[in-house]
Amino acid sequence: MRTNHHEINIVYSTKDIPNVHTPVLICGFPGSGYVGKLAVDHLIHELDAIHLADIYSTAFPAQLLIKSDGTADLLKNYLFYSNASTSMGVGLLLLSGDSQPTTPDSEYLLAEEILDIASRFNSSQVFTLAAYITGSFVTDPRIFGTAGDLEAIKSLTEQQVHTMEGGSITGMNGIVVGIAKRRGMKGTCLLAETSGFVIDAKASKSILETLVSILHLKVDMTNIEKRAKDTEALIKTIEQQMTSNSIQQDENQSVARTRSSDMGYIS
Repeated sequence: MRTNHHEINIVYSTKDIPNVHTPVLICGFPGSGYVGKLAVDHLIHELDAIHLADIYSTAFPAQLLIKSDGTADLLKNYLFYSNASTSMGVGLLLLSGDSQPTTPDSEYLLAEEILDIASRFNSSQVFTLAAYITGSFVTDPRIFGTAGDLEAIKSLTEQQVHTMEGGSITGMNGIVVGIAKRRGMKGTCLLAETSGFVIDAKASKSILETLVSILHLKVDMTNIEKRAKDTEALIKTIEQQMTSNSIQQDENQSVARTRSSDMGYIS
């Protein structure tokens, strides 16, 4: 029997392992609304994080990504690090990327590789940032959460995070936390409410505010606040169009009913 095998290639930007103080790993994989990805990309930019490695995989979609400067590259995940001061005296490993793997077995393999890297820095805690899809637009996104141990759940409750009491988390955001628990690491997934219809910087801002509060991290939120306002404007436009279409539909149905009553029975 033949089994699928996906190759993972990690390209480090330096031969020397940087000195990062027992970092917290924070993952923002691209998914619904790009909630986690936007949040982690904001941290990378605002903390002047330093590039550590690019992670390529044959399990990513077979696409060449064209960047804003005109250059092109294969889809990848990328890892940065920062020694930004937190109350816990730890650094950060920040993972974002262009895609998630396309098959379950490759998700497990990539999660193991990512946690292997984190283990080299003696990381003991990991956060994944994800979307809690509502199917409708949300004015004030709530943050939901789950974790691998009850102590972490208690700390989430103290941060006004709504504890999930059922369901499942699909993709890398769930797998990374699950494997982290198996390895004896503290794993937490934070999820922000989002419609699932648009790239939602407003949800990203909410999840980032919660994460920053948990880690007591100082981060300039100006840029993501601007993007959140852009999201609000987009949602208002969509809602206005939906309302307009609904009114037009009602009017058309009313005209159709009137014509039908005028014509009587037609066979």
